[in-house]
Amino acid sequence: MAQEETFTIDQGADVALQLHLIDPTGGAKDLTNHNINAKMKKNFNSDSADTLVFNSVIGTPASDGILTLSLTNIQTDSLRPGKYVYDVEMAFSDSDDNTIIERVLEGRIIVSPSVTR
Repeated sequence: MAQEETFTIDQGADVALQLHLIDPTGGAKDLTNHNINAKMKKNFNSDSADTLVFNSVIGTPASDGILTLSLTNIQTDSLRPGKYVYDVEMAFSDSDDNTIIERVLEGRIIVSPSVTR
């Protein structure tokens, strides 16, 4: 089950969220050969045109379990103030070459309005 977290981001600002992922033993999750997919949208039923994709970068070394999600100021400037939903999923292949998808984080993002635009 994914961890739930609420974030507030500022409309029109660059955003970087650094996640430190852990494995079941409490150590750093090895993200070697993992693909990350993170998206946000106004609500769960929004169509794909309303979906904003985070830039996802796995830190070096991948065995440290650090993942950075980011949005540019141009991306956040296009957002209307209010509440959004998001999730972060990672995909990897198991020893039988099956693709495993795991949701690691989900929740709400609150976009705070900008006066200076």
